[in-house]
Amino acid sequence: MPNPADAEAVGDFPTWSRAVDEFQAALAGKSPRTRQTYAVCLRRFEDFVADGGQPPETLRTDHLDEDALERFHTWLLRDAGLQSRATVATYVAGVRAFLRFLARRRWLAPSVSFEALKANAREAMGRGSYRTPRVDRRLPLIVTYVDSLPVTSAGPGAERARLELLRDRALIRTLFCTGVRRQEAAGLNRADLDDGWSKQALITGKGNKERVIFFDDATLAAIRAYLEARADGYAPLFIRHDRARGKPRQAGANYRLSPRAVWEIVRRYAGQVGVRATPHAFRHAKASTLLNRGAKLSEVQDILGHASPETTKRIYAHYETSHLREAFDRFSATAEELAAALTPGAGAPPPPARPR
Repeated sequence: MPNPADAEAVGDFPTWSRAVDEFQAALAGKSPRTRQTYAVCLRRFEDFVADGGQPPETLRTDHLDEDALERFHTWLLRDAGLQSRATVATYVAGVRAFLRFLARRRWLAPSVSFEALKANAREAMGRGSYRTPRVDRRLPLIVTYVDSLPVTSAGPGAERARLELLRDRALIRTLFCTGVRRQEAAGLNRADLDDGWSKQALITGKGNKERVIFFDDATLAAIRAYLEARADGYAPLFIRHDRARGKPRQAGANYRLSPRAVWEIVRRYAGQVGVRATPHAFRHAKASTLLNRGAKLSEVQDILGHASPETTKRIYAHYETSHLREAFDRFSATAEELAAALTPGAGAPPPPARPR
């Protein structure tokens, strides 16, 4: 969340305090106890914001991003004073109701979807404190399905449909191949990967941290096919092709696909295939595949861009039981083996103590 220069409302987006006041006023028909519960939930969210280095009084509603509720949930779990899962769920539910109110008022940033806010939090919460990500094994079917769709060549709107399908193929493959976040995918520029000819790209991810991401041949081929069909010099890798996009500005920066649009594209194709998936599911799938095939947690941490190895370990240290059993059998030792390795005579049990 950025630090704004002042606490005044800008445009149609109010300050945090004004939005809270409006929300509390909208609760006039609720019981005093319910209003008090919501107030406590919002105070806890203010503590979370302050702990991140931003005074709540400087926060505007359009500074909230789509993983805010998910990060709030994680922060609550890390708080030593919060041991009750029910308490954590109550706080998250209270803030979720407030965010729903902001969405109804159109006080969230245009790129932020309440549905995505809710979905991200739901995935993080699961059934326990840190739920093992449940990745639908049919996720690759989304990739193969989009690849199988015919490219329209004639009829009204054929050119737009062709470009959008080629874009979606390249986007879905990028998410599946690299494991990037949707914000990172939306932020890619064609120069980052040399118009689809470079097998790696340096990106700036979450927390302004740089990392290298890697592409396979199939993904690069899909990207090149899309860029060749576009035949333009716009900088963003993934762009809009609808008529409402207006005239290009700043090398087509205003055409860049938004993170919300990335989310909607994935959800649309997932629905057509009958698979439960969000862009983050591709990230989980990449991590699980790497771990199941022998990658180290530290390597997956670097590939995914986690700030701490504990994050990777907490979320992804669930890889298949067969690997854990293999490690158990390979590195365990019996008591007899350990005793035999001791110095001569040391393996024998000590004589019983004599009674005095």
